[in-house]
Amino acid sequence: MLVTDETPDELPEVARIARDLIRFDTTNYGEGRSNGEREAAEYVGAFLESLGLKPEFYEPIPRRTNLSVRIPGRDRAKPALVLHGHLDVVPAVAADWSVDPFAGVVKDGMLWGRGAVDMKDMDAMILTSVADLVRAGEQPTRDLIVTFFADEENGGVEGSQLVVRDRPEWFAGATEAISEVGGYSIPVGDRRAYLLQVGEKALIWLRLRARGTAGHGSRFHPDNAVTRLAEAVAALGRTAWPIELTATTRQTVDGLAALCGNDPAEPDVVAAATGPASGFLRSTFRTTTNPTGLTAGYKHNVIPDAAVAAIDVRTLPGQEDRVLAEIQRIVGDDIEIEIAHRDIGLEVPFAGSLVDAMVGALERHDPGIPVVPYLMGGGTDNKALAELGIAGYGFAPLRLPADLDFTGMFHGVDERVPIDALVFGQRVLTDLLRSY
Repeated sequence: MLVTDETPDELPEVARIARDLIRFDTTNYGEGRSNGEREAAEYVGAFLESLGLKPEFYEPIPRRTNLSVRIPGRDRAKPALVLHGHLDVVPAVAADWSVDPFAGVVKDGMLWGRGAVDMKDMDAMILTSVADLVRAGEQPTRDLIVTFFADEENGGVEGSQLVVRDRPEWFAGATEAISEVGGYSIPVGDRRAYLLQVGEKALIWLRLRARGTAGHGSRFHPDNAVTRLAEAVAALGRTAWPIELTATTRQTVDGLAALCGNDPAEPDVVAAATGPASGFLRSTFRTTTNPTGLTAGYKHNVIPDAAVAAIDVRTLPGQEDRVLAEIQRIVGDDIEIEIAHRDIGLEVPFAGSLVDAMVGALERHDPGIPVVPYLMGGGTDNKALAELGIAGYGFAPLRLPADLDFTGMFHGVDERVPIDALVFGQRVLTDLLRSY
């Protein structure tokens, strides 16, 4: 039974829409295995149609549904702005959660469920902010291109990458885009700051493969693929990659150090002042190579002739080839490296009229709180839009409690977002759309 502390009618519209979206199980298992986004996309399309808009759908692969609508601005000569979100989510093991991850439970003043943070909260904020303008009979200053993608959690292979390839006209005239994982608040010592995302690390998903000789599990057998792979995975997983600051992360460290008083020459010490966000920030200062899966064997008493490990590699922009060469050195020449998926890193300036507008919108709703740029350790569909020359930012504004481990809930257990943070975010985003 759904446990709530508020009846549905009492929930703000932004929370109701986020809750409804969570109830669509759009789980994406990766590598083409997904429940699909079709029903969630139809819900979004129906909402947009209720505003008098006419979204266009694109489903290049059955059930992998994308949609977009353009809202004409007052000044069509200005470059268009893209607002985009994704409708898929990563898997959730229900037994690990304290609530049904797809029930959209509201309790303790928060909305719980898979996608509450990544990123059906922002999807709802986009929809309701657009509704605020349309219902008021207002036009945005410039064209708004509102787009929802499939398959972001698999690198956009069956989503944004195909849309950019096959429907580039959706984004005609656009030069900038706004999406997830930025604009949220973090504690910095006893103060608060907002992080504005102006970059993303590059992603490389690898498979490490060790080969050996198959045989009976009882024999003396030094040529064991599982042992060889285990040694390589342990070596790579324990590698402490050095801190290497980019132009963006230097600004991050300097900005946070000015707030907490720690030495900017010690980035990890500065990050420690951000409490629950520290692990998220520390990953942006260096390459990470995390083992995420192991596959080998088919029976307890059979030594397999091969073993495979999945490795999630995130490098600073432009370092991909150098890191791949170093990974081969770490694991050894007898380990085969296969690239399952690779995309680009991004960095855009923390400057310009859009940045000024985002910072200004936050200032109007939370005066006196500084905004600091950062480079996200993960990735978004901004990478696909970059192929069209569109500069992407992360701006899903949320004013959060200092003790909430918000960044830890990305792909985590008991994912949740405060209702009042959703309302705050909708107001800030609506303000931005009216002012930029």
